[in-house]
Amino acid sequence: MKPLVGIIVGSKSDLPHAAKCTEVLDSLEVPHTLAVASAHRSPEVLEKVIKEMDQQVEIYIAFAGMAAHLPGTVASKTVKPVIGVPISVSLSGLDALLSIVQMPPGVPVGAMAIDGAKNAAIFAAGILAATERGKKLKLGDKLTQMRAKRAAEDYAASEDEPSPEVPKI
Repeated sequence: MKPLVGIIVGSKSDLPHAAKCTEVLDSLEVPHTLAVASAHRSPEVLEKVIKEMDQQVEIYIAFAGMAAHLPGTVASKTVKPVIGVPISVSLSGLDALLSIVQMPPGVPVGAMAIDGAKNAAIFAAGILAATERGKKLKLGDKLTQMRAKRAAEDYAASEDEPSPEVPKI
């Protein structure tokens, strides 16, 4: 099956962050592709990657640290949704987060939390669940099962310890 998600990282050092994202996509059986292309060091390569991916994928996830131009650059080259994942490289990732959320009007990028690779994958799957290809993969059902499993795990953990008093209003 053709990939639904195009993942782009700016350098090889970002691959461990992307691995957390691909693990979630793999668990949901969402086909994806990954490329390394920098908005600063290899803009021609990035443009080529986007042109190739755009013919297949429905959504992008772009990882970036520091100046974090990669998600915005990807968004400027496609009309498909782009999810930006800021990486904590310097300034605890705050610089990357602000670069991603401060996009100008007309070039939106959905921003995840700093180092939010897993949520980026889940968010992408949620968007895809509404598409025909996502419906064929039963992504809505898989996401519901994932959340129910997590809720059951949280509940089981709370059974081990007494819950705190809930103040009455």
